Parts: sequence; C-alpha cells; structure tokens
Amino acid sequence: MNAIRVAVIGAQGRMGAQAVDAITEAEGLELVATLGSSDSLESLLEKSIDVAVELTVPASTEANVRFLVEHDIDTVVGTTGWDAEKLSGLEELLAKHADTAVLIAPNFSIGAVLAMRFAELAAPYFDSAEVVEIHHPRKLDAPSGTANHTAQRIAAARNDAGLPPVPDATEIDPNGARGAVVDGIHVHAIRQQGMTASEEIHFGSSGEALTIRTDSHSSSAFMPGIVTAVRSISDYTGLLHGLENMLDL
Repeated sequence: MNAIRVAVIGAQGRMGAQAVDAITEAEGLELVATLGSSDSLESLLEKSIDVAVELTVPASTEANVRFLVEHDIDTVVGTTGWDAEKLSGLEELLAKHADTAVLIAPNFSIGAVLAMRFAELAAPYFDSAEVVEIHHPRKLDAPSGTANHTAQRIAAARNDAGLPPVPDATEIDPNGARGAVVDGIHVHAIRQQGMTASEEIHFGSSGEALTIRTDSHSSSAFMPGIVTAVRSISDYTGLLHGLENMLDL
C-alpha cells in the first residue's frame, strides 16, 4: 500500500514543528512538503499531496484551506477562528469538490475530545452549565475553539432535551465578569504563563455538581489525533467539524 503523502503548512510554529516530527515517524505516512509563513502554496501542486495539515494562524487559515480545496487536496485543520459564516462558506465550496474532505478540529487531544462528548451526555441532566478554559498567554484568540465547540454541543444537547435557559439572575455586569456567551452558555477564558491547555466544564443542579476537566501539558498530546486524522480523512468527503467524527464514540 502506498504511503499517504502529507504536507504541513505552518511547519515552523510550535504545533507545526511537532506535527512534522510526528508525521515523519508515523508508519504509512510520508512527509513531502513543509511550508512556513513566507512560502507559496503553489509549490504544493508539484508534489502530489494527498493530505495537507494546516496549522497556521486565524488570519491565514481560511484562504489556505480554500486554496487546498480548490485543488482537491484533503485537509486537516488545527487552526482556530472558524466561525459559522466561514464554515458555511467552506461547505459551499466543498459542494463543488465532491471527493474532497476537510476536518476542522477545535482540539486534537483525545482527552479533550472525550471531555466534549462526556459534556454532551451530561448536559440534559443539569440545570446549570458553564465552561472555563485556560491557555498560555501566546494564544491569539479567546475563547478557544475547544471551549466554543464544547459550549455549542452543550447548548444543542440542552435544546434537544427541552431545557430552559441556564438560570442566571445577573442584571449588572459592566466589566463582563460573566464571560462570553456561546449559544446561551457562559464561557470564561484565562491566559496564564506556564499553561498549555486546560478546560473545565461545570454542571450543577440542586444539591449536586459535576466537573469534567481535561489538561494537555504539552502540545505533544495533540499529535496522535493529528496522525489519526491524516490516516482517516480519505474515508470521508465534505466538511467534518471535530475529531470525534473520526473516532468510534
């Protein structure tokens, strides 16, 4: 069986550099291109790329992914900044490239993916739900893509269960102490030196509370998820949002 030919875009970043090493070491994968911020995507067209791994910055990711889709290259995306409008536009583009797939993964950590799934299962059983995420101070966006995705899944599960809005009597909050609100779920972002990535998902009802926490102590925790996605994406078409779509959960 031929090796899967892989390119890493954003190869000079922290995540990108580790992805380069992980793909180089992974059985059945062949790293054939690494691009930095000043390199042209056009160079990929000469190398018969099967899968591109996009690990750049929010300002660049949409244009990069559109280029890859337009050239029918399956793409695994770990860059955040994909809001509903951008995802909708990407879906429209993918409809014109029926054999191409894009995975937008808010998090490649298996622990984080499981935590989101556990939160989705727990959401219908509690009155209150909030999300707290902690990342290193170099992170460009807030709240994180993982926290956004978690809140969206909690909100959808609550809606399917017919639950009312999360109880909250706050009327005065001039400084935004209650955090962001994603689909009715409050999300709080902390940026702290010494941290990599952490998420706490808090649930509560009268007399009890449940906290789900996941910690990634190093970006190496994301590499098994990236390798899994690269190996699996050829089995799919269209847009996938979340690594859980490739796991048997």
